[in-house]
Amino acid sequence: MGNARGGRGSAFLPSAHRPGGRWRWAVWPVLIAGAFAAGELAEPVVPAPHLLAPLLAGLVLALAGLVTREVPRGVNQACQAALGILVGSYLSPVSIQRAGADLLPLALVTAVTIMLSLGAAGVMTRLGHLDRASATLGMVAGGSAAVVATARDLDADGRVVALLQYLRVLIVAGSAPLLVQWILMPSATGRLLDADHELGPVVAAHHQGVGLVMLGAVALAGALIGRAVRLPSPVLLGPMLLTAALTAGGVAEGFAPTGSLRTILFTVIGLDIGLRFTRPALGRVVRLLPLAVTCTVTISAACALLAWLLAGVSHIPLADAYLATTPGGINAVLSTAVSTHADISLISSTQSLRLFTMILLAPLLIRLSARRSPRHAG
Repeated sequence: MGNARGGRGSAFLPSAHRPGGRWRWAVWPVLIAGAFAAGELAEPVVPAPHLLAPLLAGLVLALAGLVTREVPRGVNQACQAALGILVGSYLSPVSIQRAGADLLPLALVTAVTIMLSLGAAGVMTRLGHLDRASATLGMVAGGSAAVVATARDLDADGRVVALLQYLRVLIVAGSAPLLVQWILMPSATGRLLDADHELGPVVAAHHQGVGLVMLGAVALAGALIGRAVRLPSPVLLGPMLLTAALTAGGVAEGFAPTGSLRTILFTVIGLDIGLRFTRPALGRVVRLLPLAVTCTVTISAACALLAWLLAGVSHIPLADAYLATTPGGINAVLSTAVSTHADISLISSTQSLRLFTMILLAPLLIRLSARRSPRHAG
């Protein structure tokens, strides 16, 4: 992907104004700021706007030939490390404690969801003629931003992974509020809140300077540890595991990105994926849509059935069980839970644990799938 673009000369057209190295670096803040603004404008109408709007903006720029390079590798890796810290901060003793007696059935539901994801990946590999890495990452139910960010490191096609992941986000984010408010909890009222949009502090700590220093230190140390122990996608998984260990052990907390910094991370990831598209790649992705929609809707329906079974064998209300077991779309799910006065503690802890597990297992699942099927479909 990235290498294919490398031989196309200058990153920006027209050729009469081909800039030097400094200009090429200076223009990235402008592009990122524009993508950020696109996300702000799309926020009222689009789920995960700061992922999807920058992705579409990057796609348009790439197809128009205005930008022919991807986001600089250093910027991309910095965002991956910060995103790993964000995901690692979700796993805390409080989250595990909140699950309480329902932890075992919820863990079983998570295991079944993983199996469903693998089954759908197998279907995408056979019928969609995808390689195992792209199909597996694309169908992993959770952590879309982190999964897409690691696609290149795991030899997957980030454009296909982005399509499959954000298609799932769209379906879950669009259907969850309607199902809960109109069918499962028709008496619930309230305006849906945006759990992803908040300005102000850029890290969770009270002292922003200390929090930012901790963020940088954990990101650097985690990446170095990840490379030392040869983790797949070490820049993301290293900081993620280190953050989880520090948070769970009560050693340090409050350095996870939040507010505008978190939004910028999502913006860069979305823009990077959009800039990788070419016309042939777009045509290939569009041809995958019918099969991708079928697989995504099937997984969502199966998770809804799991929620019904979970509600039947536990004391969890059906609406809470459904929101806790949806295959991703955590921000839309949490905003729906807030607006309908659902059990936010149960839902947030379950979604966070599943998100962490999915991202951690994704590289391992790809390796296991590759061993079972050595043929690498292009």
